[in-house]
Amino acid sequence: MILLLRERATPEQIEQMLLEHKFYIKTVVDIERQVLVGGGDLHADCEKELLKDGSRQKDIWAASFMPLTGRIMFDSMVNLRPRQNRTMEIIDPDIRQRVAQIIIEFLGDV
Repeated sequence: MILLLRERATPEQIEQMLLEHKFYIKTVVDIERQVLVGGGDLHADCEKELLKDGSRQKDIWAASFMPLTGRIMFDSMVNLRPRQNRTMEIIDPDIRQRVAQIIIEFLGDV
């Protein structure tokens, strides 16, 4: 289930987002608006929800989060942008930190 969050997820919401992949949650965050979309099969599904909600493409970054370990994986096709990020992995350390901070704030330590 894909959920758009503007505040910390409840344990029930975490369980709903885990339905697709069991051990990790596909997440996409808007680093400017501080909004997170999680769940679903593909990062692109989450990205679509943020774009519908008014996010700008340049502010959207994708990662996967493993609630049991707290591990964040910063790889996604969503992150591949010729002018901004030339790999699937988020390479800018400041952007990585902002993405991680939002993910932990919304999904961590549940």
